Amino acid sequence: MKKLLFQFDTDTHPSVFDTVVGYDGGADHVIGYGGLTPDNITPLVEGTIFTRAPKDKKNTAIFVGGSNMQAGQALFTAVQKQFFPGFQVSVMLDSNGSNTTAAAAVAKLATSGTLQGKKAVVLAGTGPVGQRAAVMLALEGAQVSLTGRQMARAAEACANMHTRFGVEITPIEAFSNADRAAAIADANIVIAAGAAGVELLTVEQWCDNPHLEMIADANATPPLGIGGTDMMDKGIDRHGKIIWGAIGFGALKLALHRACIAQLFDDNKQVFDAEKIFTLAKAMA
Repeated sequence: MKKLLFQFDTDTHPSVFDTVVGYDGGADHVIGYGGLTPDNITPLVEGTIFTRAPKDKKNTAIFVGGSNMQAGQALFTAVQKQFFPGFQVSVMLDSNGSNTTAAAAVAKLATSGTLQGKKAVVLAGTGPVGQRAAVMLALEGAQVSLTGRQMARAAEACANMHTRFGVEITPIEAFSNADRAAAIADANIVIAAGAAGVELLTVEQWCDNPHLEMIADANATPPLGIGGTDMMDKGIDRHGKIIWGAIGFGALKLALHRACIAQLFDDNKQVFDAEKIFTLAKAMA
C-alpha cells in the first residue's frame, strides 16, 4: 500500500522544500494543499481518516507547514480535533522548518557545551525558528531572552511560547546592531534566527565578549547573520567561541526532517511537535 503524505500549508503555495523532504523521508506520494485554515480543514482531514481500514491508516500521514508559526500551530491543533478513536492518522508540525531547524541547532550546541543555567539570547527571534529555538533552550534549563525590532512583537512571541510550553522567556527590543550587541553583553549562548541576508552582529560586536561561549547562526544567505562566521562551521573555535553555521548543523536538520517523516508511517498515532522532534534531534546529534 502506498505511503501518502498530505502537506497542509497555511501559505498560498505549499513549500517545495517540504515536498522534496517528504519524498526523501519515504513518502510514495506527497499531496500539497495551500491556503488552509482551521475553518476549511475539516473535509481534507476527513478524507485522510475515513478512507483506509484501521490496519492501513498508518500509511496515511499529515504534515502541517507554512511560514507563520501561530497559524501553523492553530492548524495543527484543528487537524487533531477532527480525530476520534479508531479514526486518526499521524501528524507533524514544522512551520517554516521551525521545529527541525531549531532542534538541530540547539542539539548541536548541546554537544559543544552545557546549556543548563547559561544565559542565552535568540537574536531576531520572533519568527518560527527563533521562537522554537528559544523554547528548546529554555526546556534545557537555559535563561533565555529573545530580541525583536519591536517590543510588542517580541513580547507577544514570548507570551505565546509561555502559553504553549510554560516557559519563561524575556523579550528585548533591539532595532539595530548596536542594540543587539548590548543584548548579548552578558550572554553565554547566542542563536541568530533573522531573515536571510541580514547581518545582526558584526564580528567586532562579539569576538571580544568574555562571557560568550557558543554561537549558532541559522542564516545561510550572505551576508550571514553573525559576521566573522562561516555557514560551514561545525563546532569551529573562532575567537575562543564555538561556532555552528547554518550548513554546519543543516545536515542534522535534513536528516532529522527525513527521520520524522519516516516515523510518521510507523503507526497512525504519531504526533510530532517541538518536544518530540527535539528529543529525536538530541538522540541523532
